Amino acid sequence: MKAVLFDLDGTLIDTAADFIRIIQDMCRDKGIAVVSAEDIRVQVSEGARAMVKLVYPELDVEDPIFLAHRQRFLALYGADIAVDTDLFEGMYALLDELEQHQIPWGIVTNKPRSLSEALLKALNLTERCSVLVCPDDVSKTKPDPEPMYLAAKNIDLDAQDCIYVGDHPRDIDAGRNAQMYTILAAYGYLPLQHKDDLTAWHADCIVKTVAELHEVIHDLVIKPKTLNTATL
Repeated sequence: MKAVLFDLDGTLIDTAADFIRIIQDMCRDKGIAVVSAEDIRVQVSEGARAMVKLVYPELDVEDPIFLAHRQRFLALYGADIAVDTDLFEGMYALLDELEQHQIPWGIVTNKPRSLSEALLKALNLTERCSVLVCPDDVSKTKPDPEPMYLAAKNIDLDAQDCIYVGDHPRDIDAGRNAQMYTILAAYGYLPLQHKDDLTAWHADCIVKTVAELHEVIHDLVIKPKTLNTATL
């Protein structure tokens, strides 16, 4: 393996706290019972529509009123995108080691580019990230392999030489469809309807912590590169 690609929310970066803050504030504005943090967390990987639906379950997602609330949610999030957001604990050490060994890492996400770029800038990751692929860049999003192929192409690698790490079935499907080595990040925002049987996702590997992820990536990427260099 020659590169590591990550999903963004729930895999590389722990963004849930900021989503929870905004959704709970929207509940208070509406005068309804505040949705629990855990109920919001498991919807993060499903996107803005699923989170806003927690506040407005009575509205159809195509209703103009619902769409206006969704837009308000995105505006609030974009205005304060990294108040309580940071990389998952242990992730900085993993990225540092990849960079020390000149192994590119990047992001393939279903998060809009404007928000993804703002988040990376807030966390000082823009220059460190070798490739960022968002829905804006492709005609088909995950689980289609198109974003995966584009990410690999942009770092001059074959998709089969890349690892993809994600916390949603569509992440694993997209990676598998592109013949990447897939790692299921079970520490992430696992969707409620898919979290009971993680083996059904058919990932090549399942990790429960970032420490486990670091160990797996070290064995798949760092160690082989070190051994190859030592034989030159």
